[in-house]
Amino acid sequence: MGTPLEELFSAFHRDVYTYLFSLCRDAALAEDLTGETFLEAVRSFGAFRGEADCKTWLFTIARRRWFAWLKKKKRRPETEALSEFLECGEPGPAARADAAELFGRVRALLAAEPPRSQKIASMRLEGYSFYEIGRACGVSESSARVIDFRVKKRIRAALEQEGYYER
Repeated sequence: MGTPLEELFSAFHRDVYTYLFSLCRDAALAEDLTGETFLEAVRSFGAFRGEADCKTWLFTIARRRWFAWLKKKKRRPETEALSEFLECGEPGPAARADAAELFGRVRALLAAEPPRSQKIASMRLEGYSFYEIGRACGVSESSARVIDFRVKKRIRAALEQEGYYER
């Protein structure tokens, strides 16, 4: 039997890694951020009051590490999430110039969605995991994934129809 911290690591390492990988889609970065998450958890373990589930607490730390990394790289989660609407995934110079217009159009299309769909897609753009979104919206993690996928599919189709990019 290990220490409580070793048990915490054993129990949640994979979940934290998977969550971070879902945000950054980079295995090496997800592993680095996972290590930073557990390092911060060790440092702040004495301050953990147990008011939240351990997994939720770790995901909060992981999300903060992700945002710190984005800030360090001078990126914003919305810009990162918008790249999936671009054909190549990484915007070229012309796409970067039109990013503000594209962002505005995506937000307008999102505003036309039903309230629950708006909330789920917005939370995903803000970097929340499907687990967290499901809990906040009162749906299962799988339902949150499906709703987010369908919203993105509708937005992508509208952007295609408007000539933002072609498939």
